[in-house]
Amino acid sequence: MQPTVILYNPISTSPGKQRLPMSLLSIASLLMDRYDVELIDGNLIVDPAQRIIEQVRATNAKLLGVTVMPGPQLRQAVPVCKQVKQACPDLTIVWGGYFPSNHYETVLNSDFVDYVIISQGEIAFRKLVDTVHNGGAIEDVPSLAYKNGDVYLTPRTPIAPIDNLPQYPYDIVNVEDYIDSSYLGKRVLAHHSSWGCPFACNFCAIVPLARRQWSAESPERVVNTMQMMKDRWHIDGMEFHDMDFFVKEDRSAEIAERMIGMDIHWWALGRVDTLMSYSDKTFETLSNSGVKMIFMGAESGDDATLKLMNKGGKSGVEKTLAIAERMKKYGIVPEFSFVLGTPPDPIASIEKTIDFIRQVKAINPASELILYMYTPTPQENSALLSEAESLGFSFPQTLEEWAGDDWADK
Repeated sequence: MQPTVILYNPISTSPGKQRLPMSLLSIASLLMDRYDVELIDGNLIVDPAQRIIEQVRATNAKLLGVTVMPGPQLRQAVPVCKQVKQACPDLTIVWGGYFPSNHYETVLNSDFVDYVIISQGEIAFRKLVDTVHNGGAIEDVPSLAYKNGDVYLTPRTPIAPIDNLPQYPYDIVNVEDYIDSSYLGKRVLAHHSSWGCPFACNFCAIVPLARRQWSAESPERVVNTMQMMKDRWHIDGMEFHDMDFFVKEDRSAEIAERMIGMDIHWWALGRVDTLMSYSDKTFETLSNSGVKMIFMGAESGDDATLKLMNKGGKSGVEKTLAIAERMKKYGIVPEFSFVLGTPPDPIASIEKTIDFIRQVKAINPASELILYMYTPTPQENSALLSEAESLGFSFPQTLEEWAGDDWADK
């Protein structure tokens, strides 16, 4: 009988909108040759803590892996992991993902998380699982943060080429639980076709996680996955949740070319300046492939603020207006995100951006808008973070503070 590893996906969205837990599926893909994997999704289970405790006791599992983003996932992960650790004190609890990669010291200063995997987790987590079960030196596990009096970091493992990783083991979840209906279609699934991002926007939590590295599936593998999903689950819509899908034009164009005739409408994320550099031929191919909407970070209606963000700088706002007009020509809906309330003058930034949004909507009324309030991220040499700190900002010091109502309401 193989030992069991439990993976836990804390709640991340409202009921009915859950997406495939792709990060944990990818982690699981490297474990299944030697371990039984139990994936517990907080989006589907009312009491994930009790389910985890039951599974630990039933299988004598030694290790729980948890993926954690700020927001709802963090707010559930903290009390659940505390409860699990109290009930199963010998269980090794490991966190990975955006939040612990950026705030590993805070995580390890709790009394219920034993290790943090930094950055891409597949190779490092497998090494840690083997070490916990078979013995070995913890300091030999790459990309690891651990506490032994002080907090220590081991060297990061190189980013794994995505094509070298196994396909997701979809059979360990009920995929039907993750099929949704939307403007894309009646049966919509999600996929990650790449990992990382080569850019350095200094308000973005991805930057310290990926360190400007990007690894992508080949177009052939991407489209083979789409065809498999169409054959098995009859999908007619696809959300690509890449950190940046459109980094390379030739790759984007080839994926789009291969998707023509598949009758799959799709959505993905990109950058305004990158997409403005694409040729008309590529845009025609994208349109013909079934892309319905592209998400882009416009972020601000002020070039000075974009420069402060390390996000395009000069003529950035003009490119946003240009891409809105260009996508109108090709029948692709632009979905723009904007960050409101950036320092040094949060009120002025809001007013400028609202005025700019009116310009965008005048050019392309179909434009969709996503508005965020600015939240600092712990990046070195971040002008935005320095400005925020000068205005009195500071990060919470404990996981309980991060998960509390006071921080959530700020």
